[in-house]
Amino acid sequence: MNTRHIKPQKTLIRKTILTVDLCFTWFLLMLLFFPSHAQNFGEQGHPMNKSTDSREILKYWETTPDADQALYESAYQILSSNKYGSYADLMTSDSFKNLVREQGRKILAGPMLGQIKANKAAVWVRTLQPSKVEVEIKHREERFIFGPVYATIETDLSAVIEIDGLKPSTRYPYKIIVNGKVIPSDVEQVITTLPELDNSEKVKIAFGSCPHRWGLGNHKLLERIRKRGNHAMLLLGDIAVQDRNDHLGLHRADYLLRDLLPAWQDFASKVPVYASWDDHDYFDNDKAGIPEGYSAKDRHGVRKVFQHSWVNSSYGQESLSQGIFTRERIGPFDIIMTDNRFYRTGKKGSFLGKSQMDWLKEQLSDCKGPFIILSCGTMWSDYVSDGKDSWGVNDPDGREEIFKYIEDNGISGVLLISGDRHGARGFTIPRKSDFGFFEFEAASLGARVGPPAKDPSWNTQLYGIDGEFAFGEFTFLPSSDDPAVVFRLVGEDGDHIFERTIKRSELTP
Repeated sequence: MNTRHIKPQKTLIRKTILTVDLCFTWFLLMLLFFPSHAQNFGEQGHPMNKSTDSREILKYWETTPDADQALYESAYQILSSNKYGSYADLMTSDSFKNLVREQGRKILAGPMLGQIKANKAAVWVRTLQPSKVEVEIKHREERFIFGPVYATIETDLSAVIEIDGLKPSTRYPYKIIVNGKVIPSDVEQVITTLPELDNSEKVKIAFGSCPHRWGLGNHKLLERIRKRGNHAMLLLGDIAVQDRNDHLGLHRADYLLRDLLPAWQDFASKVPVYASWDDHDYFDNDKAGIPEGYSAKDRHGVRKVFQHSWVNSSYGQESLSQGIFTRERIGPFDIIMTDNRFYRTGKKGSFLGKSQMDWLKEQLSDCKGPFIILSCGTMWSDYVSDGKDSWGVNDPDGREEIFKYIEDNGISGVLLISGDRHGARGFTIPRKSDFGFFEFEAASLGARVGPPAKDPSWNTQLYGIDGEFAFGEFTFLPSSDDPAVVFRLVGEDGDHIFERTIKRSELTP
C-alpha cells in the first residue's frame, strides 16, 4: 500500500467516528429537549413548536408590519414580566405610550365578528384605555350608529357592540368609532348576514382546532375558509394561548399576538367566530379543573381573560363565573359548545360537571333546527391514544348518558365535532340499533403532528390525516322531506380530503 494513502485514511476514520459521535449526541439532545410526546411538534419538518417564542411567531409569516412588531415587543416585555399583567398596564409605560403616539394608534385589537343572525351581529374591540365604543354601519345612502358600549378595566378594555335591524343575506361595511373618532382600517370590514331560516340558500359553517398561535397567521388557510363562503367559524380549543398556566400576563400577550397577525385581523373582521377552550388555552397540556398547585382564583383569572378575548353571546354559568359553555343558533344549525375543562375533579362523572350536564340536556331538548352541532374540545371516540384526556378515560358513563338521552328523547340531527389530538380523523359511533353518531375531528388548523392518523384496527374510521393544514366544513342542503348536510375536510389548497353527505333521517334515533 502506498504510504501516502495511510494518513488520509486514518483521518477519514477519525472524521467518521467524530461524525457518528456528533450525530448520536444530537439524537440524545433531540430526545432531551423534544420528547416524543406528539403535542411538542409543529408541522412536519417545520420550526414552529409549542416552545417557540410568540415574538418569533409574529415574525415568521413575514406579513406583520415593523410597527406592529415593535409594539408587540414593548407589550410583551410588560405583560410577560408580571403574572397579573393587564392591558391597562401597557399605557403606564412611557415607551409603549410613545410607540402608540408615533404610530397614531387608537385601538389595541379588533374588530372581531360574532353572534351572526339574519338580522343581527356583534362586534368585539379592545381599546388602549377606558373608552366609549360605537359601530357605524352604512347601507346604500343610510348611516346607522350602534352603541355606545364602554370598554373598562373590568372588561380588560374590551367592548362588544350588538347590531340589529339588518336585512338577511346582505353585506354591510362597518367602521369602529372610539370616543367619537372613526378608526381607519387597512382591511375591508364587512358583516354578511345569514339567509332567512326558511330560505333555500345554503348555509356553511367551518370548524377546527389546534392552530396553537402560529396557525392563526396562515393567510392562505384563513382566506380559503372565507372565500368558500362559510358564514361562521367554530374554534374548539388550543387556539391562541400556549401553556401559560396561571400567568395571566402571558395569556394576554398571546391574545395580543393573535390580534396583531394580519391573517387573523383580516379574517376576524369578516367571518364571525365562536370559541371554546381546551387544555393548552386553559392551563397546560392535559390539565383540567383546578390543577395541582393552583387555586380557584387562578382558574377564575384564566376564565376572565378568555371571556373578554372572544365574542360569544354567553360563557357558562355567568352568575357564578363558572365554565365557558355556550349555545348559539346559526341558520339551520343549533350550536352547542361544551366545556370539558372547568368542572373536572378527577372523579367519574365530572367531565362536564352536573350543572353543565343538566344544561346540556335542556339545550338538546330545546333545539329547533334540523341539525345540532355538538362540540367537545377533546375526542368523543377512544381510538386515538386510548382515550387519553378524553371521555373514555375520564367519564365513559357520562358520554353514555348523553348518547342515551339523545336516543331516548328522539333528538334528531346531532353531529359530533371534536379536537385536541393533532391531525384530523373521523369516525362513526354505532349504537345498539341501526342508528349511530358521526364524529368529525379537525384538529389541523396548525398542521401539527399528532398520534397515528389511521389504524387498520379502527374499523369505524372515515378519514385520517396528519401534518397537513385542513379545516372541517358543514354545508346545509335544504329539503322539505329530508334535509341533509355535507361534511368536507378541506385542505389549505382547497382540495376535498374527505366528503360525506348525511341525511337527517340517518341521524334520527
